[in-house]
Amino acid sequence: MNRREFIGQSAGGAMALTMSGPVKMNADAEVVVLATNWGFEGDTRAFCRKAREAGYDGIEVWWSSDAAERQRLREALKEYGLKVGFLCGGSGADFKTHFEQYKGAVEQALEWEPLYINSHSGKDFFTFEQNARFIEFSLEKTGKTEILHETHRGRMCYSAPVTAGFLKKYPEMKLTLDISHWTNVHESLLEDQAETVDGALQRTRHIHARVGHQQGPQVNDPRAPEWENAVSRHLGWWDAAVKYQLASGKKQLTFLTEFGPPTYLPTLPYTRQPLVNQWEVNVYMLNLLKTRYRK
Repeated sequence: MNRREFIGQSAGGAMALTMSGPVKMNADAEVVVLATNWGFEGDTRAFCRKAREAGYDGIEVWWSSDAAERQRLREALKEYGLKVGFLCGGSGADFKTHFEQYKGAVEQALEWEPLYINSHSGKDFFTFEQNARFIEFSLEKTGKTEILHETHRGRMCYSAPVTAGFLKKYPEMKLTLDISHWTNVHESLLEDQAETVDGALQRTRHIHARVGHQQGPQVNDPRAPEWENAVSRHLGWWDAAVKYQLASGKKQLTFLTEFGPPTYLPTLPYTRQPLVNQWEVNVYMLNLLKTRYRK
């Protein structure tokens, strides 16, 4: 059996395992799956065309400070009938500069009325009080568009217990769940933090559908049988988050397929050849999600 045949057979088995979703979807629920341009080498129009052809409903991209790029994005979204969610954040170690960058990006992005704003909020080395400013600002600005905070290494919500502290203080705070980061941070599939994780799932309003493991934020190929346990754990978390959103009356459920490029995606030594095709893996996740959460 050659490598292509092995991957095909493994993917078939994984698909059978993961596509029989246990979530009963509401008749009026809409599942929106978005593509990431992380690792895409073409321009904005080419990316939007490829996303539409693959069957995506929209895209998630960083808010751009370049007016010409924003205009190209607006035109491409209209041409290909795609929805959009924006990533907003700040950079650097100086809190004041970082916070001002974040606020400016959010205020501009809100003018587009995107599906949501996903915040790369704060830093893991900012104080609790400094990071809390990001939450307070987001709550002040949330209206038609929800402003969410991603569970992400290096950011404010880098770990489960730290995030729980923010959620306790701010009952209206909502999350983008990228739980693959937490499996890496805690070097576990979080079996010993079930209550804390459930608290985060209850506040989730957007899901980054990447599968992590105990030693990293991204398995090399979610179709491979050796990752069955990790994939199943993530599906269980996503199922629970979907159920909580449906119970809250949320009509639109958003996912981003976010398997990243090299070197997030493991590579061979010396040649740095990626072990799998990033786009193909993300399209596999697109189809898995569309089938699992269909009505």
